[in-house]
Amino acid sequence: VQLQASGGGLVQAGGSLRLSCAASGRTFSSHAMGWFRQAPGKDREFVAAINYNGVSTYYSASVKGRFTISRDNAKNSVSLQMNSLKPEDTAVYYCARCKYSDAFAYTQSDIDVWGQGTLVTVSS
Repeated sequence: VQLQASGGGLVQAGGSLRLSCAASGRTFSSHAMGWFRQAPGKDREFVAAINYNGVSTYYSASVKGRFTISRDNAKNSVSLQMNSLKPEDTAVYYCARCKYSDAFAYTQSDIDVWGQGTLVTVSS
């Protein structure tokens, strides 16, 4: 299984970006999916998760109400719509496949496949 993230870029504070992640393989719909981010000099942190069928989602407190995670199992894809972006959202964003089917606040040990990362830069 491989994950290919895209959609990062430079945006002004208050703007929006949509990240996408395309997955290969036939087991996509059996796994929950998530997004993490890593800012310069900081640890990688959980951002959002969606369960295997898209019914249940979970967000970190810092993005709840601004970001929306979604998935399309027919297209083996997961997306992260990011609105009202802030400079502190600047980071490399990684899509990730969870070992499990449920959405919750993942730690890195809950992840079995990582995408390559896409850079989001929010200017003030």
